[in-house]
Amino acid sequence: MGYNGIILVDKPADWTSHDVVGKLRGILHERRVGHSGTLDPMATGLLTVFVGRATRAVQFAETHNKHYVASLRCGYSTDTQDTSGRVTAQTGISPTEAELTDVLPEFTGEISQIPPMYSAIKVSGKKLYELARKGETVERKPRTVNISELSLVGHDGDDFVLSVSCSKGTYIRTLCNDIGERLGCLACMSALRRTNAGPFDVRDAHTLSEIAENPERYIIPVDSLFSEHPAIELSAAQTAKLKCGNILNVSAKNGTYRVYGENGDFLALANVSAGKLKTIKSFFEVDND
Repeated sequence: MGYNGIILVDKPADWTSHDVVGKLRGILHERRVGHSGTLDPMATGLLTVFVGRATRAVQFAETHNKHYVASLRCGYSTDTQDTSGRVTAQTGISPTEAELTDVLPEFTGEISQIPPMYSAIKVSGKKLYELARKGETVERKPRTVNISELSLVGHDGDDFVLSVSCSKGTYIRTLCNDIGERLGCLACMSALRRTNAGPFDVRDAHTLSEIAENPERYIIPVDSLFSEHPAIELSAAQTAKLKCGNILNVSAKNGTYRVYGENGDFLALANVSAGKLKTIKSFFEVDND
């Protein structure tokens, strides 16, 4: 039986998230490897990777709130909204700390963002970045995201360093661009590091070279993703019924539960309603999976 679980990777700069997945497929000799929350190549930090049967949990991690440390460079804008792109306009102006902090509350809470052209969003079946590379620009619909925390925490040379906690779908590049437009100085993102995603922290993440040396050491169980939910343990008879797809009668309050077999194996995430336990997603290994 192969590897099953979650690996927290500290993604290096200049690697795509897909590059990381490909590398881990080779290290683990496992085709079932996926990730949640794509990081741009220039970004570093926490990439949550799912292996084996645990790939069934990716959909639950994609909705996680995330935390970033981002560097804001003022004075010009680029076509990618970060320093990897082509400069499109310049002002040479940089705001004071007070001017920057005064506008940050305007970007806190629910805000509207127009996704950048250099993104993987599809319009009419084509990824925006593919169109952007051809010099094309298409209309993008604004999307509502939530910035729960946004503050100035320091400097990196002449760049401002921001702490950002946000919802799924937030583009930090676009946030930097929009702050620059609001200040009238123009700005782009010069660095980005993800430090947190849902229950996971980059302090618990590992480099690819560390993982390659001892993969088993760094795999954590998939049920750690659902740690906020209470647990239910089933009898052997109940376990057999659940594995056959049956709804079970249980004495538990309504809610979402981590479900375990009598031997302690994590079986499923399930919902209980009116004494009936129904599987949301199973995680036990099955034949020919």
